Amino acid sequence: MTTQSSSSTKEQALEAASWLPLIIIVLAQLQMAFNINALPVSIGPIAADLDAPATAISTALVYYSLFVAAFVMLGAKLGKIIGERRVFQVSALVHGASMAWMAVATDTASMNYAQILSGIAAAALVPTLVVLIAASYQGKQQAQAFGILASIPAVASGIAFIVAGYIATALSWRYSFGLLAILSIVVFILSFRLTKVPRTTGLNIDFIGVVLSAAAIAFILIGFNNLNEWGFLWATPNAPFNLLGLSPVPFFIIFGIVLGHSFFRWSHRRVAAKKTPLLALEVLDSSEEKNTVLAFLVAGALGTAVSFLIPIYIQFVQDQTPLFTAIAIVPYTLVVALAAIFSVRLYDRFTPRWLGIICFILVAIGSVFVGFSIANEWGTPLVILGLMILGLGEGTMLTLLFNVLVSSSPKKFAGDVGALRGVANNVSSALGAAFAGVVAVGLLGVVVASLLNVSGLPQSVRTEFNFDDVDFVTNAQLKETLSKMNASPEQVAEAVRINEEARLRSLRATFILIAAVSLLALFPAAGLPKYAPGSVSAEEVVTEESLDYEDSKAAPIA
Repeated sequence: MTTQSSSSTKEQALEAASWLPLIIIVLAQLQMAFNINALPVSIGPIAADLDAPATAISTALVYYSLFVAAFVMLGAKLGKIIGERRVFQVSALVHGASMAWMAVATDTASMNYAQILSGIAAAALVPTLVVLIAASYQGKQQAQAFGILASIPAVASGIAFIVAGYIATALSWRYSFGLLAILSIVVFILSFRLTKVPRTTGLNIDFIGVVLSAAAIAFILIGFNNLNEWGFLWATPNAPFNLLGLSPVPFFIIFGIVLGHSFFRWSHRRVAAKKTPLLALEVLDSSEEKNTVLAFLVAGALGTAVSFLIPIYIQFVQDQTPLFTAIAIVPYTLVVALAAIFSVRLYDRFTPRWLGIICFILVAIGSVFVGFSIANEWGTPLVILGLMILGLGEGTMLTLLFNVLVSSSPKKFAGDVGALRGVANNVSSALGAAFAGVVAVGLLGVVVASLLNVSGLPQSVRTEFNFDDVDFVTNAQLKETLSKMNASPEQVAEAVRINEEARLRSLRATFILIAAVSLLALFPAAGLPKYAPGSVSAEEVVTEESLDYEDSKAAPIA
């Protein structure tokens, strides 16, 4: 009887103190999420401070997502070999160092290098989060912790936009990243309270698989991100090289696809040789799983594109501050977060197939609303309504697809599903940022050229000032540039008018294209499963992650 009472008291004490590990893990997640959200909300001040175009910030986001996607599967293996807590600690500090580098960046090159280092650290840090939760919680608390972790990116987006927006307006955008460096030290100190997970012995890393997958992702994303600068088909003067006048872009993309195919062929060879591949092929066996990944890529890319375009619209079209951007975007981020958290209640009423179709239709409707209603005043109700509809579809879709990825694969491959989700999430983020930058700027150049042809500007002004190289600039920046040229006040006013109209029309067209892509995504959505994802709980997923870890420890893999 005494033993039972003591055991009960011990369990109650453990439960009362057990939220600290989750707080530490959530702080680490916030550290990463704050970085990628502080970049777009501070896009105006960063562009002005570093004397760079707005699309340079999208390039930095692409580099971050590229390195996370390329090395997250390797990060998962390193965690098992070295120990998840140790990898968590080192990665948090390295990520903090990259944020300190970002805070003192003097040009786009140093900004890109800081984001590359940040991406490498995140690739190692992300896979440890689920394992550390599995080691710290049991039963219902484990499922609750896993659910909270899944909702943090959406919640962090809203927090980061408000905090980073205020800091960028009141102080400087650099302070946001400096605070993240300080936060990393706090996370490191607290991390010694996390449960120490034993290392897995006898586990070898598939280095050829790492090289093939990383190179495939790198070539594809670099190719897409440089569509404008290097040219889609014919090489521009900015291209690093050309083949008989052809742009390297299509060669990068095709070569990346070939490397991706080689990665899967190599993985099949390892399975045939009774060796563990970098990614378990069972997670992509069925057409439903492949459609889920494809839908995940599209949904994530569209969400990133919208998050990048809204700050451009507010800060460059309307010439507003980052703080105004943060406040204006609250309805959108709030709906995304709430949809991500509460949409699970719909799983008993709708199948993934129907929910996927409905969500992509909502994204298309919201994008059309925004595309047809944006103007020089943010307070247009249709713009806010459109973003809220878009956010409802986006938040519901991303949570749904994660549940489908988990429940459509054998539970013992939960770790591989987590790695696949990390790859899909970051590849989609990079593609979304590249899409927003490439399409918006490409359309801007087309519209500017069209407006110049019917403008009253003399040829001398057109020759002296090349509008195609302006990128997204505010009216004040444009006037400052034109003031250094031999242009009359009337010509300056005409140039500003062209700039305003071109920016607005290009952003409208980009939102319409987002709607079109969302409608095309109905095809993979129609291939989603018909079962209810609610039949697989978060607790089961994390439990299987723990079981998979125990199996790998009991039976070392060559």
